[in-house]
Amino acid sequence: MDSAATLNLFRAAGALLEGHFKLSSGLHSTGYLQCALVLQDPTRAEQLGRALGAQLKAHGSNVVLSPALGGLIIGHEVARALGVRAIFAERQEKVLALRRGFTLSTSDRVIVIEDVVTTGLSTRETIEVAKAAGATVVAAGSIIDRSGGTSNLGVPYHSLAALTLPTYEPDACPLCAAGSPVTKPGSRV
Repeated sequence: MDSAATLNLFRAAGALLEGHFKLSSGLHSTGYLQCALVLQDPTRAEQLGRALGAQLKAHGSNVVLSPALGGLIIGHEVARALGVRAIFAERQEKVLALRRGFTLSTSDRVIVIEDVVTTGLSTRETIEVAKAAGATVVAAGSIIDRSGGTSNLGVPYHSLAALTLPTYEPDACPLCAAGSPVTKPGSRV
């Protein structure tokens, strides 16, 4: 699946939104990718998971780790495509951690999967969770890279599509200056 086909899935699902958004990173933007609208369709989710899994297969992982909430569905689908287990990290007192009995060990080779990478913060936090458990992180991936190629994750990184949408620091946001109300559609409060 190429970049155009991936973005067409988002358009068809009404998941490429325009407006004034506060992203999970804290940045503001004129565009937002609502991955949940694409991933709610099991056929589309499986299709995206297989395509991303094909890009990551050569890294030889035995676990896919995703940050909750955005990475859950695509992480599961990539793990299914690779035939490995899927686990997730979630926030506990604002810190990302393994919970629900999930564990990693020194024998685990982890791929971290996220839905969208903008600054890479959630992905880097998830990588640190795996490393703290003694696992080796071999790669990271996402459906969409909206970092403009600036997100250094410290491991090989693959995405199905790159999309450049403007982002602004809140205090320099022209939409805020114009009095446009901001919407916070992401999962991180």
